[in-house]
Amino acid sequence: MYRFVFTQVLSRLDAEDIHHWTIRALRLLAVLPVAKRVLHRRLAPRDEALRVRAFGVHFPGPFGLAAGFDKNAECFEALAAFGFSHVEVGTITARPQPGNPRPRLFRLTKNRAIINRMGFNNSGARAAAARLRRPRAVPAVVGVNIGKTKVVPEERAAEDYMASARELAPLADYLVVNVSSPNTPGLRNLQAVELLRPLLASVQSVAGRTPLLVKIAPDLADGDVDAVADLAVELGLSGIIATNTTIGRPGVVSDEAGGLSGRPLKARSLEVLRRLHARVGDRLTLVSVGGVEDLDDVWERILAGATLVQGYTGMIYAGPLWASRIHRGLSRRLRRHGYRSISEVVGAADRLT
Repeated sequence: MYRFVFTQVLSRLDAEDIHHWTIRALRLLAVLPVAKRVLHRRLAPRDEALRVRAFGVHFPGPFGLAAGFDKNAECFEALAAFGFSHVEVGTITARPQPGNPRPRLFRLTKNRAIINRMGFNNSGARAAAARLRRPRAVPAVVGVNIGKTKVVPEERAAEDYMASARELAPLADYLVVNVSSPNTPGLRNLQAVELLRPLLASVQSVAGRTPLLVKIAPDLADGDVDAVADLAVELGLSGIIATNTTIGRPGVVSDEAGGLSGRPLKARSLEVLRRLHARVGDRLTLVSVGGVEDLDDVWERILAGATLVQGYTGMIYAGPLWASRIHRGLSRRLRRHGYRSISEVVGAADRLT
């Protein structure tokens, strides 16, 4: 049914307009606690075998929603009710900003991909913090992804990230430093270890006990992936999220600027995950995102060493029941292979070779 609606209706309308209408619909659900609870009982993961403990946080399953959808922490409860084990809100900046001019979001339906150049459009850390403080009708694990305000120069980036962390870290189940979006000028420069070390150390100093992760780009050279992994271990970070969107165009013909997500990113994202797992083993929690479309992709990422897996673009093409279907499929697959817990699968590819 969703596929028909998407191909006949949604794909013919502006992508960003559809996104805003979806957020409004989910916000409406957010003010209907009974409806949220009913959806949560029907769709959220409940199989004990799927439960995951990562960096001290308990997740009801391994599959969550990546940052970029709920930019302003407006509808994370509703998204959890639809079956995501966790929702990463943001990217949120210290100051409100409108983002880049429209149009800035483009579907590539033949490639099951999206190009975006949104530019961290959001209402700012203070507004997001107010929403995160509200009482919740359903349980929701919420990560908060923070980025640099566009007008802040690179040399003052640490202060900007620290301002966001002060507002948001106490309200987050985990905090993510995003230095990998291609849509804020100069942001990816901060992935260089000599710049990343003081930045992460500064955010650590104000994050307190909140687990801190860093999100990296798929376009990093292999040696730079290793360097960031080593730095994360050195600083005692909780984990790495790999990967953000790519400025490459693997198998895609498009003149639009921005970050590419979806199916074309699958191979590189998996390659980076395997490299990180070989480098850090179980010393860090690895969260895999990029090109995740179905149950097989999630299973493959967990086998390759991901404790948690995230998606976003796949939901655009698969519909609102996507996460619930994946978690049900994971339950069946665990039992078929004789595993008692999803944790037994993490990195199991190493043991099977």
